[in-house]
Amino acid sequence: MKRLLNTLYVTTPDAYLSKDGTNVVISSQQKILFRMPIQNIQSIITFGYQGASPGLMRLCSENGVALSFFTTAGRFVARVQGPQTGNILLRRSQFQNAGDTDYCRRLASSFVLAKIHNARMTLRRFVRDYPSDEGVSAVADAAESLKNMSRLITRSVSVDEVRGHEGQAASIYFGVMHHLILNKDRCFAFARRVKHPPTDCVNAMLSFGYTLLAHDCGAALEGVGLDPYMGVLHSVRPGRMSLALDLMEEFRSWLVDRFVISLINTRHIRASDFTPAAGDGAVGSVSLTEDGRKKYLTMWQNRKKTEIIHPFLQEKVPIGLLPHIQALLLTRYMRGDMSDYAPFLVK
Repeated sequence: MKRLLNTLYVTTPDAYLSKDGTNVVISSQQKILFRMPIQNIQSIITFGYQGASPGLMRLCSENGVALSFFTTAGRFVARVQGPQTGNILLRRSQFQNAGDTDYCRRLASSFVLAKIHNARMTLRRFVRDYPSDEGVSAVADAAESLKNMSRLITRSVSVDEVRGHEGQAASIYFGVMHHLILNKDRCFAFARRVKHPPTDCVNAMLSFGYTLLAHDCGAALEGVGLDPYMGVLHSVRPGRMSLALDLMEEFRSWLVDRFVISLINTRHIRASDFTPAAGDGAVGSVSLTEDGRKKYLTMWQNRKKTEIIHPFLQEKVPIGLLPHIQALLLTRYMRGDMSDYAPFLVK
């Protein structure tokens, strides 16, 4: 089993990344803040504007460490990637299958059915844990509606039809999410999902979590030899990791949404951890402050270390390895070793 290594998050805006031998060195104003051997790092995510040295980029490339750059507001900028590895026959199979409309429909349906199932489990958990809450009836009705949406998806005849039902299911789910937020601070009022850019605190936290999850899914797919840009559910276009976006669908509600709601309800994140976003060309957008990102990322990394029983493998694994495990199952399906893809389904 693959070992879960550390993801190094660099949140200091003026931090500069370099190398010293085989060590990653983080400096600010010519002072060394941190160093760590490259062998202990799985990926590096930096939020700032100083960048990294060519020497560090080469070190990461040679050691298979994903190095990704984001703005201080959390928007993806670029990623350093070394030579492509993996079985060329697997990639050829992936591209051949992408031209099979029925194959794409079946795989897209698997991703969306898992997403809806896990979203429904999130809602049902709220109904079970808070039976006297005033919103419990609306949440229970939404969970039942999602069950009906799953039936429609199983009868879909095209990827476009699957996408349409997925959009309806997302609208139902986000339509009751505000009931799950028990912290009634005005900052955490949630009306609807707003993506580009997030205009409130809850949407800012969701978008930030989805960005981190997409990074992990993309790295997992590359790690097993698949092309993260050749998806089936999300349309293919230059620069878009469509397959990574496909894979992350089954984790959105269970991993990111529940994590965000927990941070809000337990008051680990407060209104003071947000600020109007700057530099992304978006008026009215909101992002986490530097301290807010540190809190979020610390809790996120701790969450990834938590072990669960994988519902398909029936083995204890850290949550941080779930994208890698699902990527491996996806390769087995694409090679024809499995009759169907086994998505991550919460029990």
